[in-house]
Amino acid sequence: MKWMGRYAGYNASAFRKDLLSGLIVGIIAIPLGMAFAIASGVKPEYGLYTTVIAGILISLLGGSRFQIGGPTGAFIPILFAIVMQYGYENLLIAGIMAGFMLVLMGLFRLGALIKFIPRPVTIGFTAGIAVIIFSGQIANFLGLRGIEKHEDFWSNMKEIVMHISTVNIYSLLTAGSCLAVILLVPRFAPKVPASLVGLILSTVIAALFFEGQVTTIGSSFGAIPSSLPQFHVPEITWERIMNLLQPAFVIAMLGGIESLLSAVVADGMTGSRHNSNRELIGQGIANMVTPLFGGIPATGAIARTATNIKSGAMSPLSGVIHGVVVLLVIVLFAPYASHIPLASMAPVLMMVAWNMSGRRSFMQVMKTRTSDSLVLIITFLLTVFTSLTTAVEVGLILAVLLFVKRMSEMLKVAKVLPDPDHKHEKVMAYMVREGHDCPQINLYTIEGPLFFGAADRFEKSVMDSIHRRSGILLLRMGKVPFMDTTGESNLAHVVKHMERSRGTVLLSGIQAQPLEMIKKTGLIERINPDHMFEHTGEAINYALAHLDDQKCKGCKHFAFHECAALSSAGTDSERMSMLKSGKRVEANSSM
Repeated sequence: MKWMGRYAGYNASAFRKDLLSGLIVGIIAIPLGMAFAIASGVKPEYGLYTTVIAGILISLLGGSRFQIGGPTGAFIPILFAIVMQYGYENLLIAGIMAGFMLVLMGLFRLGALIKFIPRPVTIGFTAGIAVIIFSGQIANFLGLRGIEKHEDFWSNMKEIVMHISTVNIYSLLTAGSCLAVILLVPRFAPKVPASLVGLILSTVIAALFFEGQVTTIGSSFGAIPSSLPQFHVPEITWERIMNLLQPAFVIAMLGGIESLLSAVVADGMTGSRHNSNRELIGQGIANMVTPLFGGIPATGAIARTATNIKSGAMSPLSGVIHGVVVLLVIVLFAPYASHIPLASMAPVLMMVAWNMSGRRSFMQVMKTRTSDSLVLIITFLLTVFTSLTTAVEVGLILAVLLFVKRMSEMLKVAKVLPDPDHKHEKVMAYMVREGHDCPQINLYTIEGPLFFGAADRFEKSVMDSIHRRSGILLLRMGKVPFMDTTGESNLAHVVKHMERSRGTVLLSGIQAQPLEMIKKTGLIERINPDHMFEHTGEAINYALAHLDDQKCKGCKHFAFHECAALSSAGTDSERMSMLKSGKRVEANSSM
């Protein structure tokens, strides 16, 4: 029923809009699919197969009405590394495993958790991937010969420097003409797919004027078949599964992140809301099926999804049509694609890298000069110079540590004086003021979350002040929004210390979550529910009524009989009148 709800009120007008948007996005996806496949180290047709199969399945089964799925630039460094290390066959198995992981993530409702990845980490690795894609196309742009591809950035840059003398002027002219078209077309015809126009025109130029002088898809990879590949299940063994667990997990995580980011962008453009768990399941199924037809891992494509929306898409049918359009192009025009120069593909990918770099967001975070800036730059550098896996792991750990540090600094533990302007604290404020102190009552205000990053500081701050004295410890906890088990444990240590000293712990203003925590652990029984008050004034009244008269005898600030009279007085007004009168009132016999 939910699936049918996506087409509620669907009519002929909506279908025409879906048809147009699907046609536009399909045309845009053709050069991108081939380019992403080539950059990933596999044949160009595998990118087209992925566009068709994954594109259709993601639109039908995903959780966003406007999502366009297929191969994306974000996957390029990961897939290239897997192909280099494990081979194409194992890439297919890793894709199937990643799809299975995505389905499980969706079934266990983990879609919301991916949203908690810090923005600096996402911007950092996305910018790093953009640098890798851009730099990886320099050799094709210049037409360098004898280049050996490597997994790491430095080795690839070294190859370019070593072979810079082999620059092919014809490749340079071909790539330059394609880049010029890509840059100029949006200015004069913004609705025309610039990358496709640039690809076609530069291919025609190369065929007419530089025939045999530039490397083409056909000369590098052979002719592109005019049909989809046959269904084939790769040989899956336990040994292969174990070896590919990490690569598959990286594909799944990146695929999940990219697809949900794309869905969020679509929500922002349309005012709709996607189902994150359903999106993961749809992405997972698509990635389990696509490798069976030779396709590479796929995810939601932000740029194509945005284009789909701007072109007037009304339903997931536009995504299905986009896949059908690519299929028809494969069947009807595949032989012509073999003549496309690799130099023409380079500007297409370079523009993809430029657009996905997030340079404005990158600079915006860097200008803050905060811990987020540090997380961003470290994630970016590690993505470029090591691997995406290392970058994300280190970025997340660093972000968590810095967050814990910031949160721990928010905790403030201060011994305070009662507020003389508060009607319930006037008596206590008179007794405990600058230059005077009541040795039996310690009043502390706790502000901030009481969790593992700050709990030890809380305990130390309190214990350092009360370890030599006993009596009543009043903790004002109205500004403690959260307490974890570590914070509860440290609070329990304070309570235990007071018990040994035959003292009493009073709590005032405790919020719902900390209260629930001490209830679950049983600490509330140890503190005694009668020692917990909604307002600090009530706790102070309790404290005054329970002063130890024997300890008052040695107090240098008030005579014993004055404190005794204060503690026996019935109301605050009675106590204040005793203090202000200056009379030396005798204690009740009960004291």
